[in-house]
Amino acid sequence: MAAVHQDALVRTDLGWVKGVEAGGHRVFHGIPYAAAPVGDRRWRSPAPARPWAGVRDAAEPGPRCAQPAPPGRPGGASEDCLYLDVTVPGGSRGRRPVMVWLHGGGFVEGAGSDFAARRLATTGDVIVVTVNYRLGVFGLFAHPGLAGSGGFALEDQQAALRWVRRNAAAFGGDPGNVTLFGESAGGKSVCAHLASPGAAGLFQRAIMQSAPCTGTVPAGAMFPGVTAFRQWPSVADRQADGARLAAGLGCADPATALACLRRVPAERLLPLHDRFITPAFGSSVLPRDPERALASGAFHRVPVISGATRDEMRYMVALFYELPGTPITARTYAELLRRAFGERAGRVARRYPAGRYASPGLAWAAVTTDVVFACPAYERNRSMARRVRTYAFEFAGEDVLTEIPNSDFPLGAAHGAELAYLFPAPGLGARARRLSTTMIEYWTTFARTGDPNAPGLPHWPAFHPARPSTQSLAAPPAPTGPADVAAAHQCAFWAREPAIRGE
Repeated sequence: MAAVHQDALVRTDLGWVKGVEAGGHRVFHGIPYAAAPVGDRRWRSPAPARPWAGVRDAAEPGPRCAQPAPPGRPGGASEDCLYLDVTVPGGSRGRRPVMVWLHGGGFVEGAGSDFAARRLATTGDVIVVTVNYRLGVFGLFAHPGLAGSGGFALEDQQAALRWVRRNAAAFGGDPGNVTLFGESAGGKSVCAHLASPGAAGLFQRAIMQSAPCTGTVPAGAMFPGVTAFRQWPSVADRQADGARLAAGLGCADPATALACLRRVPAERLLPLHDRFITPAFGSSVLPRDPERALASGAFHRVPVISGATRDEMRYMVALFYELPGTPITARTYAELLRRAFGERAGRVARRYPAGRYASPGLAWAAVTTDVVFACPAYERNRSMARRVRTYAFEFAGEDVLTEIPNSDFPLGAAHGAELAYLFPAPGLGARARRLSTTMIEYWTTFARTGDPNAPGLPHWPAFHPARPSTQSLAAPPAPTGPADVAAAHQCAFWAREPAIRGE
């Protein structure tokens, strides 16, 4: 039997853990939820972790999943990385809702421990679980004959959800009231689990933040030089890619390729990380394309919050053009449109003339924000709202963390900007703190009841296909309330274009 104590000592189904108690909350770091996927377990479904004797020290996060080290920072990453952290508010108030966070990072970087959940947990009186999962070539590799191809990251996440179901009560949580939420790659993962048979019953609410899970991305719209791609490749396509990769590593023989690949040092695989940046459908964990599953109604019937930031792609423009010192000019803007839209480039240019914006870079950011994030999210919300209670949002606060050296490019509400408000860092100004509190109360009220509305909060109408209301989340003095994002992001225009329909 699991046991809960008011100090930082808890008995899980695998053994005792001792966390850290401070500031009216407790944190338990580095709890294993599955066996280490190393050696012969590389590219296999997660297996149960082994019980331990005595008390496990849970004062420090577990290793990050294997990923390239950021410039100027040590790696500190490992294939032995299937750990999670649990943040618990102080006091005892019965069983609390549980919120399970899936981090972003393009499926190639990041860790659950990057997100300090103290304020989210204590303000909302919820338990927050942040999860590591295998990334890149280790989490999404596919190869002919490899069971689970293209979906090990998703299998890890479901193993973490099963751990939560078994152990939530030990931490004072309600295993029958779990909200799965994530941003970017994490939000896309939530989208996948909505369509995954294996996730049935593992969560009762879902929140997708900036989740690129529907539509086709035009050439160069997400990353410079990358050809157009659908959000969800098939396992068959990725297996062909994996076979070519194996041959390049000297593991071409189909009979021995997997054994050969499992002997390849991680350091040789890491340079291939960004070849595997999204899960594939056609596996047991993800048998159907999630985009089609959401459109047809073949997804789990749980209440949903879904949305994006107002200026999503300003982050990418800053990262790939401003930061290297090669800002987009009027000439390169025209070329980017031509590469992305071909014969339709003129129509797009007339809809988004460079002269309407303070710079051509802002024009390109507007185009790509609308076609990659805003309008696919709007159409997805319309599909989901026909079947489940759906609350749509657009984050309109300012990016308070990202800085671009030697540039005055305005980030606005760029990709990931809302994270500093849900997992607030020190230094938020007074207006940002007010928006942070509003968002935390919305998110945690939704986790508790399936409806974000509560006394004292601006009313958030549900999204209905006939009344497609989206809640703008803005810092004072701008209002938090309904906004017409379809008009603001030219969604009627994009609905007439093949890119928005995935054709």
